[in-house]
Amino acid sequence: MEDSNMEKKLQGSKRGSSQREIPIPPAALLLLVMVLMNILLYLYLDHVFVSPLPSGVEARPCPFGTFRMGQMKNCSPWLSCESLRTAVRKLKRVGEGAVKRVFLSEWKEQKVALSQLTSPEMKEDFLHGVKMLKALQSEHVVLLIGCCEDDGTLLTEYHPLGTLKTLEETLNLPKYQSLNTWHHRLKLAINYVSIINYLHTSPLGTLVMCDSNDLDKMLSQYLLASNFHIVANDLDALPVVHKSNGTLIKCGHRELVGEFVAPEQLWPYGEETPFDDERMPPYDEKTDIWKIPDVTSFLLGHVEGSDVVRFHLFEIHQACKKKNPEERPSAQEVLDAYRRF
Repeated sequence: MEDSNMEKKLQGSKRGSSQREIPIPPAALLLLVMVLMNILLYLYLDHVFVSPLPSGVEARPCPFGTFRMGQMKNCSPWLSCESLRTAVRKLKRVGEGAVKRVFLSEWKEQKVALSQLTSPEMKEDFLHGVKMLKALQSEHVVLLIGCCEDDGTLLTEYHPLGTLKTLEETLNLPKYQSLNTWHHRLKLAINYVSIINYLHTSPLGTLVMCDSNDLDKMLSQYLLASNFHIVANDLDALPVVHKSNGTLIKCGHRELVGEFVAPEQLWPYGEETPFDDERMPPYDEKTDIWKIPDVTSFLLGHVEGSDVVRFHLFEIHQACKKKNPEERPSAQEVLDAYRRF
């Protein structure tokens, strides 16, 4: 009997020793915690992340050459010169750039934006912008209502929230404070990269957003719609890249400086050599990719959770900042990385 009891004790002792917990290294424990946090974050994202509302163009598509906005039930042809001259009433000037002055105006009791050419010397840029606006009508571009090339006037949908430059002021308004969260801001970043991807794969070819030599200038090219959907607005400087036949571009004829522009946009021959536009090497659409991290960082702001988003986007943003443009991802690859988050 004693031998039997002793044998059971020994077996129990062996089982107890075999069931003892093996210490987990601190690094492995940290990795496990991070994995669990990611799982919880992704579950939360799946619960709260709602796709951006479509713009009026996407929700109510009209045939080329026509438009519909507000409470309009049917598509109407773009307004002619005669209609722009007689049926549109200016209210006040709301902006001015090198190419256009913009006026808040009224057409059939609806607020619209009337743009007028600033000077005859800028007409070529103005006409290029009109051409781009007509050809690129989509959810990514401001709605065209009418134009008159003879008068140098252009009529588009009015967005009272203005450009992305005033995003912080808008989100600080009581009406919009509920949208001042990292997941709503991330939606704006996805929206922005979607526009860049659309331009790089547009029906007209690979277009480069050249009016973007600093962050403020870049932000001024985009409008924030009332449903918090971004649309490209200023399309006066959209040169096309044709890599198949070696056609590259240069954004203007002046020397560009600063960290916001891509390295290949900087004068490569040193300060001791005066800038010469004819010697400046051309480049391609990867200049837009270089700027994405800076624009996204602005859009994310400094709300709770934005640093977590930056951490998860670090790898793709690091790739965007590769000095060699050929090593940078495409806009589609950046968009895919954003959407995976």
